[in-house]
Amino acid sequence: MDEERRQQLESKKVLANKLRKAEIDARKKAIKNRQPFKGLQVRPTTSLFDKAGRQEPGENNWTGFGFDIHPQVTLISAILLVVFISLTLIYPEVAEKSFAGMMDAITKNAGWFFILAANIFIVAALYFAFGKFGNIKLGGNDAQPEFTKFGWYAMLLSAGMGIGLLFWSVGEPISHLLTPSPMFGNIASSSPEAVQAAMATTFFHWGVHPWAIYSVVGLGLAFFAFNRGLPLTIRSVFYPLIGNKIYGFWGNLIDVLSVLATLTGLATSLGLGVAQINAGLNYLFGINISIGIQVILIVGITGLATASVVMGLDGGVKRLSEINMVLAGVFMVFILIAGPTVYILSGFTQNIGYYLSNLMEMSLWTETFRDTNWQGAWTIFYWAWWISWSPFVGMFIARISKGRTVREFILGVLLVPSLLSFFWMSVFGGTATYLQTNGIGDIASVVSKDVSIALFAMLEYLPWTQLLSAIGIILVTVFFVTSSDSGSLVVDHLTSGGKLDSPVPQRVFWAVMEGLVAATLLMGGGLSALQTASVLTGLPFAIILLVLIFSLNVGLNQEYDVEEAVRKRLQEVEEAHFLNEAITAAVQDEALVGNENEY
Repeated sequence: MDEERRQQLESKKVLANKLRKAEIDARKKAIKNRQPFKGLQVRPTTSLFDKAGRQEPGENNWTGFGFDIHPQVTLISAILLVVFISLTLIYPEVAEKSFAGMMDAITKNAGWFFILAANIFIVAALYFAFGKFGNIKLGGNDAQPEFTKFGWYAMLLSAGMGIGLLFWSVGEPISHLLTPSPMFGNIASSSPEAVQAAMATTFFHWGVHPWAIYSVVGLGLAFFAFNRGLPLTIRSVFYPLIGNKIYGFWGNLIDVLSVLATLTGLATSLGLGVAQINAGLNYLFGINISIGIQVILIVGITGLATASVVMGLDGGVKRLSEINMVLAGVFMVFILIAGPTVYILSGFTQNIGYYLSNLMEMSLWTETFRDTNWQGAWTIFYWAWWISWSPFVGMFIARISKGRTVREFILGVLLVPSLLSFFWMSVFGGTATYLQTNGIGDIASVVSKDVSIALFAMLEYLPWTQLLSAIGIILVTVFFVTSSDSGSLVVDHLTSGGKLDSPVPQRVFWAVMEGLVAATLLMGGGLSALQTASVLTGLPFAIILLVLIFSLNVGLNQEYDVEEAVRKRLQEVEEAHFLNEAITAAVQDEALVGNENEY
């Protein structure tokens, strides 16, 4: 028995050595014999596996005075931001009129493009998840996840939509209740049909569409960074198309646009968050609601974000995200219990059904046959906002998602946050619409004047109003800090050539810059300026992201072809090994039988 066990172990050892050697040889052969991609490449010979001309992240950076920066990306981005901030502050009235004009022009003439682009991202996400690429692991076959599922989801939600969920969870359903989307026809305001349409529209804006954008961008960044060793920047995803030119002009241009899009998307969220904090402080302590107070709040809370920056990803962002998600969960559960519980739960179920049944029409509706621009202030703004946020959220979720398969990554990012967003909106939006339609409270008049007060207006009709309002302010503040810290982390990656360990002062600098952009936009036109900034940067960046889908598909195809070639070769080696073992055993058995016959 011991001899048989020894032989089995020896056989496995021989097989393991054969497989290891075969894998190395098969991978080299597959890479050498791959089909070159010629699509949009400047140099047709460029491929995903070229080593010549490759650069290490931050190889040509400028260092000193606590900074480690990619000179072209950092300086161009900083100069453009300084010019924008200066002109807006010097000519605030001109800036406000310009923002309004640009917003109107883009939403009317390019709205169809945003609608189409958002749907392309959903198709791409499903294709990557359920197609042949689903089992490819980010970081290679031996990579393991760095964070638990709970920690992963907590950081996804905090970075992805934290402030927005609090700001719009009451304000948006009530707004749609008063003025339903024209897509649903001539629905009477505040009617049962209007309630259902309002919740379906809210689900639409906060559901799978934004998370599809984030998932595709995050997948591209994670794959090229962890599987191909390229810098963790947007430029790296375009390597299959332009090769080592990602280190030159075109790569710099892509990353500069990524920095600007990220900062404007963040500024929109931070501006909304600080407006809501101001509204809560007004409700609790009578502090005036004004742009000046909001700018002071931005300065103070941005200062708090520096502490999180110093603590790093594990100690700062992760810990704050988990604490905030627990606090947000307790807050939501209390509203669920204290509010119309059965109405909320029933509405959650029915609203998902209504959302799914109308998803196709809502997704492709472009207001073509109506002389209105309802979508401009809602759907187009949201899609542009999510697109401008995508470098930030995509890079952040890529940074925390090593070790997960493509399918796990896409489904995790696409479904779990969407369902939690639906339930959050059902609890807060459902409570608000119930109070409004049953005559218990007049939240609509408050929302018509200032949407930032909506949450606190709803809390007036629930127990422990003061305590809940204070918790709401704390939640928005911590979401502000985590967004600012996460944003500075991402912008730092972009402006340091993809380095993951840049100096703390550099991240502090970008956290301060985020606050400056948010304050500038508030002074240059308030909410409309914030919306315009997202739409303005979202338009060109949407084009870049559509090309990104194509490039990612090329990269994954090359990876899949190599892995398939390796898998087939290993299977051949394994079958040959066992066949050889069987033949050897048969020969030995025949020899034994022959020896026995001699006697």
